[in-house]
Amino acid sequence: MDRTQDASPVTSGVAGLDYILRGGYAKFRSHLIEGRPGSGKTTLGLQFLIKGASLGEKCLYITLSESRRELLSVASRHGWDLKGVDILELVPPELSLDPSQLQTVVHSSDLELGETVTAALAEMERVKPDRVVFDSLSEIRLLSQGSLRYRRQVLALKSFFLLNNATVLLLDDLTAEHDDLNLHSITHGVIRMEQVTPIYGGERRRLRLIKMRGVELRGGYHDFVIRPGGVEVFPRLVAGDHDQTAGGRPALSGNGVDALLVDGI
Repeated sequence: MDRTQDASPVTSGVAGLDYILRGGYAKFRSHLIEGRPGSGKTTLGLQFLIKGASLGEKCLYITLSESRRELLSVASRHGWDLKGVDILELVPPELSLDPSQLQTVVHSSDLELGETVTAALAEMERVKPDRVVFDSLSEIRLLSQGSLRYRRQVLALKSFFLLNNATVLLLDDLTAEHDDLNLHSITHGVIRMEQVTPIYGGERRRLRLIKMRGVELRGGYHDFVIRPGGVEVFPRLVAGDHDQTAGGRPALSGNGVDALLVDGI
């Protein structure tokens, strides 16, 4: 089958999240994963790519915010091997310690943004990935120095990803002064990851599926944890999601309890 004709969902690599998404991410679409630093976006992105690599897909991690060494360190802590995942580390020229990159004149934001995007697109052309993680849009926002230019740049990236038949996760650490609803309107789906520290008890992590076009949302907050091995999501219980018997009466277990009650409640 031509992969461009296959509209089946793309597994996220996290069973609980696939359940919430009703199978996985929409194929050949861009999805926004947003959350404060430390909320688990990088880990979720790596799981997405590692799962793809295990299925024989081409995977690319484009990073503007974390170094290759940091990504390898995250993978090592979870016992992951990033073999099969291409990593493109983009460092603005003025931040590089390479003498050949040092200039006496500071690069303009136009040049920085242009070089960054050009390098990312060139790597996309080279690898031709099935799955992409772009980390992060916050750096593009800073280089754009304006909401209109930023929106246009994200739209251009989205169009390029779509033309190249890639399923994409765009990570954003919510550094904007206000919620950036522009991104919500541009992307196919939006997932927000949160880390909550209550007055009593331990910290709590949760995520919410804010938007997913063409999918009946399993809404509300869903708890998750980050353990050695990655993110594990626990979907919230919703009565309407449970199967019923043909007669419309709920089946408790399908065997033991229902047998005692003859054929259910």
